Amino acid sequence: MISKLRKRIQRDEQGFTLIELLVVVVILGILTAIAVPSYLSFQGRSKDAAAKADLRVLLPSVESYFADNNSYANMNFNALPDADSLLNYDQSIKSGDFAMGTNTGTTYCVATDTAGPDKLNAWHVTGPGAVYATGACP
Repeated sequence: MISKLRKRIQRDEQGFTLIELLVVVVILGILTAIAVPSYLSFQGRSKDAAAKADLRVLLPSVESYFADNNSYANMNFNALPDADSLLNYDQSIKSGDFAMGTNTGTTYCVATDTAGPDKLNAWHVTGPGAVYATGACP
């Protein structure tokens, strides 16, 4: 083997053989086939975690609204900051990131808006009790 390398060096052969190039391409293909599904899975898990975290930030404002009004019935995101608006409790809430379900006097449902600017996965919280589930509000 060493003698073949010496002969090759002496002849000033340069470059790679077709077989060597094919082996490199096959190795790169295998690595890509392993990495892409792993990346897509990671991306989906991170969007789920972000959606849950966004909802978790919203819940104290929902409960503050209930404490002030003794009802969830008229709770909304889009009204101007007044007594009926969650924006009055937390100015950092971006109403475009959330969707409101049907709220009654004793229950509520808020969800992440998949069409919103962050394009998160669909999760919703029903309460009181903060039960997280996938999908939009029922």
